[in-house]
Amino acid sequence: MALCLANSLVARKDFIPYDQLVRYKWWFRHGYMSSTGTCFDIGAATKRSLIEFEHRQQAFMKKSKFPKDKIDFVLSPDLLKKFNVDCSESDAAGNGALMRLAPVPLFFYRYPEYAVEFSGVSGRTTHGDQIAYDACRYYGALIVAALQGSSFEDLLDKNFYENHLPWFNNKPLHKEIIKVARGSYKKHGGYKEGIRGKGYIVQSLEAALWAFWSNKDSFEKGALAAVNLGDDTDTTAAIYGQLAGAYYGYHKLPDKWMQHMYGQEFIQCLSQWIVYEGQRWSPDNSETLNVPSAQSQYNNITSSSITDKQNYHEHTSGGSSQTRPTSGASHSSIGSTASSRNMQSQMSTPSGSTQLDNASSSFNTQQAQNRNTSQHSTTSPKDYNTAERKSSTFV
Repeated sequence: MALCLANSLVARKDFIPYDQLVRYKWWFRHGYMSSTGTCFDIGAATKRSLIEFEHRQQAFMKKSKFPKDKIDFVLSPDLLKKFNVDCSESDAAGNGALMRLAPVPLFFYRYPEYAVEFSGVSGRTTHGDQIAYDACRYYGALIVAALQGSSFEDLLDKNFYENHLPWFNNKPLHKEIIKVARGSYKKHGGYKEGIRGKGYIVQSLEAALWAFWSNKDSFEKGALAAVNLGDDTDTTAAIYGQLAGAYYGYHKLPDKWMQHMYGQEFIQCLSQWIVYEGQRWSPDNSETLNVPSAQSQYNNITSSSITDKQNYHEHTSGGSSQTRPTSGASHSSIGSTASSRNMQSQMSTPSGSTQLDNASSSFNTQQAQNRNTSQHSTTSPKDYNTAERKSSTFV
C-alpha cells in the first residue's frame, strides 16, 4: 500500500485520495505493487473500506452515467468533488493507516502544514477513527521534522506538538496521541513495562517510538528492538523504519540487510521520483485543494471522545486488529519489497506511465551527486542531505 500511495503521488503529481483508493483496489483485486503479484494479506478494516469504495464507484457510475472502463481514471476536479473518499467505518483505529504513510511527508515536507494534514487524510480513507487520523498527523510531522534536520532530542521533545503547532493548523490532537507525544513510550523496561506492538494504532505508535528512543545512533538496533517486541512485528518495524530512515539516512541502513532487499532498484527509482515531483509541487498548482473531500485542513475538527481501546484484541490467526475490539481483523502488510521486474510492468496510471526507466542514474550515484551538485534551482542546500534521508525512509 505504501508503494500504491507513492505511485499515486508521482503519477498524479499531487495528493488525490480517489486515485490512492483506486490503486489500493488494484492491489486488493489484482496484486498491483505486490511482491508476489497477489494481495496476500489485507486487514479487515482496509478490506471493508475498499469494498465500500467499489460500491460507491458503482453508484457514481449509475448516477453520472460514467463509463465503467473509465471509472478508475477520473481526472476532472469537478467530478472528484462529487465523490466521498472517506470509505471507512468511523471506529477503525488499526495500525494499517500508520504503516504506509511515509510517501506523503516525503513528498510534501517543504510545506509542513500540508504534509501533516495530508498524512492524516491518507489514513482516514481506510481508517476513520479520529485517533487514527491524529496518529498519522503526528507521525507525519515527526518525519517532516526529521527531513528538515531536527535533532534526536527535538524529535522526541515532550513539547514537539506545541513547538510545531502551525504545522497542525492549530488543531488539537486526540488526548491519546498527546499522551504519546508527551513521552508515554519512554520506558526503559520496554516490554516489561507494557510496550506492545499490537494492532491498535496507539500501541503501534508507542512501540515504534520506543524502539527509536531506546536505540539512539543505530537504525539496526532500533529495528531489531521493534521486531523483538513480538506481536505485530512487521508492522511495528515498518512504522519504526519510516521515522528512523528519515533521521539516519540511506547510508546508515545495514549493508547486510540491503543486499537481500527484494525489488531494491525499483524502490530506489521510485524514491528518486518522490524527490523530483515533491520539489515541483506547490499549493498554487494543486488539484487537491479544490476538492472538498480533501480540504479538511480548513475544517474545525475536534478531538473525538475517548473510548477504552487498551484491550484491543488480536485476530485468532495471529494478526492484529484494524478496527475497534469487536472487529476481529487481521493486520495488513505493506508489501513494500516489490519485484522490480513485475513492478515496472504495472506502472500504467491514470496520467500515463511514470517512466521509471528514464531515471538518469542509479540511486547511489544520485546520492554522490546530491552531495556535490545542485539538481534543481529551487532546491535549498539542506535538500541534498534530505534526498538521502527521503530515500532511506521509503526503502
